[in-house]
Amino acid sequence: MNTITPLQDHACLLVSGPDQPGIVAAVSALTARHKGNIVTLHQYSDDPTGGDFFQRVVFHRPGLAAAIPEIEADLTSTLSSLGMTWTLTDQAVPKRMAVLASTSDHCLLDLLWRHRRGELPVHIPMVISNHTTTAEDVRAFGVPFFHVPSQGPDKAEAEKRILELLAGNVDFVVLARYMQILSGDFLRRVGVPVINIHHSFLPAFIGAAPYRKAKERGVKLIGATSHYVTEDLDEGPIIEQDVVRVTHDDTAADLQRRGADVERAVLSRAVLWHAQDRVIPHGSSTIVF
Repeated sequence: MNTITPLQDHACLLVSGPDQPGIVAAVSALTARHKGNIVTLHQYSDDPTGGDFFQRVVFHRPGLAAAIPEIEADLTSTLSSLGMTWTLTDQAVPKRMAVLASTSDHCLLDLLWRHRRGELPVHIPMVISNHTTTAEDVRAFGVPFFHVPSQGPDKAEAEKRILELLAGNVDFVVLARYMQILSGDFLRRVGVPVINIHHSFLPAFIGAAPYRKAKERGVKLIGATSHYVTEDLDEGPIIEQDVVRVTHDDTAADLQRRGADVERAVLSRAVLWHAQDRVIPHGSSTIVF
């Protein structure tokens, strides 16, 4: 079993902003000032002359939890003068992940299974669905299930109820084939990142039965995309993608089955990387360390 053990007394620092001399030195010196030992460091610049700089640092510091306020104050003082933005997280504290789903259960159950095996360093406080078909399966994993119907063109009441359930209880939300479009108002009010998964045919084969349409066009590659949700439907910053080759022998049902396999794998990787603070959104793109 590939269990991911929480890193006690380990912090993850994400830094981004205008590239300039002295950033690495400032971060390293700050870490040393607070008795931290850097164990992992990744960085990237999209242009050393006028571009942007991105860095992920994991460091060990005994008694980290008590030291975080002092470290954060120093980060504000040190990095604000460089025009950098930053986040600092305690790697021993799992992120709280809510899952929204509909009738398709392959992504939902895969996340729950990986979580039970210790492969996803998250806590799942709830699953919310607009159908009840997965209720018993979800509860079998010991996860609370909430049914919030969403019928008709006006989704305001459903979104209001979902926001009530999520408020103060989650650090991010995953749409595990949740077949409802979330409004811009919902995305603004939810206050946490939302991750989606869908087939990679888009913008082709929009709407129902995409795999049947793909079969009719004789596609040779099928795949999946996981991205952060924005008001622009299916156009948020991409976290992960993958493809699998298919042939004329594959039926539409074969394509759908193989597509579901890719969706599970891509979504689980995107969730893992987000939970481990490996993703820095940058405009319409992402940096994934």
